[in-house]
Formats: sequence, structure tokens, C-alpha cells
Amino acid sequence: MQSGKHKAGLGSQMAYGTCEFFNGGAFVIINAFFTVFLIKAIKMNPALAGTVPLIGHIWDAVTDPMMGNITDRTTSKMGAKRFYMLIGAVATGITFATLWVPFHANGSVTMFIFYVIMYCLFSTGSTILMVPYNGLLPDMIDDYATRSKFSNVRMIWSTLGSMVCGVVPTILITDTRNKTVYLQCGIIFGLFFLITSLITVAGTWEKLHPATKSKLSDSFNHGGSAFRSRSFRLFIGIYLTGQCATDFVSGMAVYYVDDVINGYKNHYVTYLMAAMIIAQLIGMLIWGPVMAKTSKRTTILIGAPIRIASTLLLIPFSHEGASIVPILILAMGIGIGNAATLTSIFAIMADMPDVDELITSVHRPGVVSGISTFARKISSGLSSWLIGILLAAVGYSEKIANAGDRQSLFTQRGIAGIYIFMPIILCILLLVFAYRFPMTGREFNVIKKEISRRKGEDSSTATPEEIKICEKVTGIRYDKLWDPANQWVGNHH
Repeated sequence: MQSGKHKAGLGSQMAYGTCEFFNGGAFVIINAFFTVFLIKAIKMNPALAGTVPLIGHIWDAVTDPMMGNITDRTTSKMGAKRFYMLIGAVATGITFATLWVPFHANGSVTMFIFYVIMYCLFSTGSTILMVPYNGLLPDMIDDYATRSKFSNVRMIWSTLGSMVCGVVPTILITDTRNKTVYLQCGIIFGLFFLITSLITVAGTWEKLHPATKSKLSDSFNHGGSAFRSRSFRLFIGIYLTGQCATDFVSGMAVYYVDDVINGYKNHYVTYLMAAMIIAQLIGMLIWGPVMAKTSKRTTILIGAPIRIASTLLLIPFSHEGASIVPILILAMGIGIGNAATLTSIFAIMADMPDVDELITSVHRPGVVSGISTFARKISSGLSSWLIGILLAAVGYSEKIANAGDRQSLFTQRGIAGIYIFMPIILCILLLVFAYRFPMTGREFNVIKKEISRRKGEDSSTATPEEIKICEKVTGIRYDKLWDPANQWVGNHH
């Protein structure tokens, strides 16, 4: 399908957004339950268990930039991105289920290697699906405000994914030591992810571009060159800190409720995740119009302080027997603040290929998307690894956990500290990156106009103010823009 005969209405927005159900949901299940599955059901050491996702995401350092380059190099009648998304949808559905296969061996090293391989297979499937998906919107829609609408609907689907994947597994997994319930959960959600991804493939379109003439071996050089863009560097800072803060909240939720409040049997995890995610969904409906009226960075500057304040106020309620009501109210505050961050992140991501094109003269949404997707997976892997390391540091014992006994008071306080202070530190960094981010709708329109000039589609001359904006957004001197040599790392001239 080619662009031109498509309406960017609600139906198209909904179809575009459904693939985000996987992205919003899969990592919520993995963050909340994968290390729990390895530690409590498979009896793996916490530090080892936390390292499994990290190695999987180091593997992404190889596959994500390559997938971005492959996408930009491919031509297909249905569009290169949608072609790879079709393959990725099937691969992801299958490999998500196989993550949860119970495997026992005499040596802990053999078990560790098995789950590292399973995680790398899942990561590869996820790469084939998400790298093209993250690069799809710039090839569907040109307009800044319309992209915001599509991104907002995408984030509503992300939140629905988080809601279903944050709540349903806590209902299915009644006993965290029972191996088979994890596999049942994996199969159910693998099927969900397959169906929702296929809806996006069927209901979207993309403008067909000539394939870029680059070799597969150029992938890493091209990927690294995306960081020439000042806006992209700051965007990656926003993306990592915003998502890592969320990963810590979902990744520590089971430990916080089970080991600190001692309320897992009362379904407090279900209530906590539900409160946060319902608030996030409401937040999406609030922040979408706010972002449309202001800018994509303004919502972060409002939302991050709400997250910080709500998290800080959890301190007096983080002990055994605490009332769940104030915790749920504060969780809703975190959810509303989180919605602001998420809405902005994916809206900003859609604009990054345009800045990159002004720098390099080459249309490479795949390369930009590959690096963005890799950054997201690295943040998820680092969060899991850090959670494992920090749990070990505060004395968390997998033997006590497997026996169903309470962790020591020191460990309980340590878990509460991780749950509260890690997201706060990350949200402060998020505010710094968002404050420095140089692009609003006004700057975006200048960038698009300058690209038209460079292509010979606009005969006007850039004003001194427009030149200044181009330099501020790209971080590169005006006379050095639109140079194919800029798509290589270390090519200064």
C-alpha cells in the first residue's frame, strides 16, 4: 500500500497503535516476573538471574543496528517495514512463550546458559518486529501535529498492554514458586502479541522510498552516526531515564508488596499495578491534548515532578501491615506522571529521522529506530541486572524466598529503598534532559522547510533565525549540514 489515498483518521490511528500492545506489555511481564520465575521457581541465584536479561540486551547491541540498516536497504511491495513486522510478529509470539519453559539441570551454569539462549531468541524476534515499527510513523505521516495524534493513540495501546500484562499475570500466577503457571501465562500472551502485531501490519501503510545503498557491515558505523544529532542524544537521555524509572517500578513491585508490605496473598500486587495503569490510561487522555497545545517536551516537565512527589510520599507507608489505600492513591499519582513521559517519548521519536536527514541528506528512519530500540532494550536489561545486583546487596536470599519465609528486616528496608529512590534519581535526570531538549513544533517546521530547500523543493533563503534554529536542533554548523559523509562515525571535515 502506498501513501496518498489514506485517511489519518481514528481507525488508522487505532490500527497503527495495536502493535504497541506488545511493546507496552511484554516487558512489564518480563520486568515483574522473569527474575521472580528464575529465583523463586527455578531457584537461580539473584545476581545470575538479573544478568540473563542484561546479556540478552547486549546481544541487541548487535541485532538492533543491523535490523535498522536491513530495513532501510530493503524494498518490498508491501513496504519494507511492514514486511519485516510480519516476520517479527510470528517470531515474537513463539519466542515469548519459550522464555518460560521450566528447565532443570544439575549445574546452575547450564540453567543460566539455557535461559540466556532463550532470552536472546526472544530479543531477536522483538528486534525484527519493533525496529521497523519504530521507524514506520515518519513514513506514514509528515505533519508534526498528526504524528502527535498517532503517537498518543499508540501510547494508549501501550498502556492497555501494560494494564492487561500488569494485572492478568498477577491473577494467573497465584503461587510464585509454581513453574507451570508461568509457561501457561507465556503461551497466552505470546498469542495476544501475535494477533495485535498482525492488526498493525494489516491496517497501516508506508511511503515507498528507494533502498539505501549501504553494506550490512556499515550498520554499526551508521548507527553510531545517529548520535551526531544533538536532539537525538538528548532524546536517548529522555528515553532511557524515563523508561528505566518505569522499569524499576514494575520490576520491584512483586518484591515490594511480597517482602515489604507482606500483602502478595491479599492480591495487593494486582491492586497496585491496576491503580498505576488505570491512572496512566486516564493520564494519556489528559496529556495528549496538553502536548498538542504546548510541545512534546512540556508534558515531561510537568509529569516528572508528579512522579517524583508521588514516589517520595510512599516512604511512611513502606512497612509490613501498612494500609494499602494511601499506597494505591500514590501509585495513581505515579501512573499519571508516567503517562506524560510516555506520551512525549514516542512523539519525539517520530521526529528524530527528520533531524537526522537534515544532517546526513539520507532518509534513514530504520537506522534511527534501530538505535532507539536498542537503547530501550538496554534500559530494560540494565534495570533487571541492577535489580538483581541491588537485591543481592541488601541480602535478599533465594532460599528464604523459596521456603516461603520472610526476608530480614534489613532486607525489607533495602527493598523499599530500591523501590522508592531509584525511580526518583532517574526522574531527576529525565527532567535535566527534557529541559535541555531543543525542539518544539516551531523548530520542527523550520527543519522540514530546510530539508525542502536542500532538496530543491523550496526556493526561499534561510533567515539568520532559521539558521540558528537548524544549528541548535542538530548541534552542527549550518554549512556542514546535508552532507552524506555525516552518516559515518569519525568523519570530521
